[in-house]
Amino acid sequence: MRRPLGLGAILLGVVAGAAGGLVTTTGALGNWPDLIGYPASLVVGRALLVVAVFGVLYGAYRLTVRLLMRSANKRRAYNTRNVLRLAFGFVGAVATLAVLTENWLGLLFSLGVIGFAITFALQQPLLSLIAWVYITVKQPYGVGDRVRIDDAKGDVIGVDFLVTTLWEINGELVTTNQPSGRVVTVPNSVVLSSNVVNFGGGGSPYVWNEVAVQVAYETDLDFAREVMAEEAAELLGEEMAEGIAAYREALAETPVELEVYDKPTVNVTQGESWVELRVRYLTHPRRGQRVKNRLYERILERFNEHPDRVAFPVSRNR
Repeated sequence: MRRPLGLGAILLGVVAGAAGGLVTTTGALGNWPDLIGYPASLVVGRALLVVAVFGVLYGAYRLTVRLLMRSANKRRAYNTRNVLRLAFGFVGAVATLAVLTENWLGLLFSLGVIGFAITFALQQPLLSLIAWVYITVKQPYGVGDRVRIDDAKGDVIGVDFLVTTLWEINGELVTTNQPSGRVVTVPNSVVLSSNVVNFGGGGSPYVWNEVAVQVAYETDLDFAREVMAEEAAELLGEEMAEGIAAYREALAETPVELEVYDKPTVNVTQGESWVELRVRYLTHPRRGQRVKNRLYERILERFNEHPDRVAFPVSRNR
């Protein structure tokens, strides 16, 4: 459907351009009364030329976007579509002004004055537009990423010229990294002045998570750590192996050297009246809470099977 629409718009533009040129040069409408104070041939001819400009540009834009959307990389296609939208819009505006006036020197001077005034009147929108260029070129995040921009956190569902739209996570209504159902709009200019956290950015879609369990000092720590590592490895399985491979590949492209373990590890932290065991593992950020819930249940079930080896703190400080 989009291809016939694009071809039809181009055909309409070509026909309108030919008709406009014919009317303007031949004065075919010389017998018509003046329109808005100008000869009818001039008004109708330039109106047809404006239609020609919009028809050709719109048709070319639709055909180009259709070709880009065939790409397997939807994020790149989305960004390119926005760039094309801005470029075609700018070319269309300049071409329309060129058709409507023959005074190029006056046109350029007027554009300069208008641009100078807009710079002062629309500082924030212009800053957001500059930030959009930065986001498109540097790609700190893209559509589909889970990010935190300033105090807003969510999944990116749109990056337009002026704003970034997020499907909110956490927020004021829910916790534990669950969608709230609300849509948050963040000005792109915030990206230039605030921290941006991409959960799963940097080339790897995986992040490190932890599950903490508090046990009493009487606990057999070696046994408890072994149980937690076993349950995490059994639950995550091939998913973590794939995540480790992707994580190492992304890490190899940076100058950072880190030790990356192939399996879940358990760290020990001393508390006031307990020992806290933290099992560390790699998972996808969108499955983080689900994996955490399931892993916590499995660990507690195993611990409860061995009350002689694992004890829980009874202090109210827990």
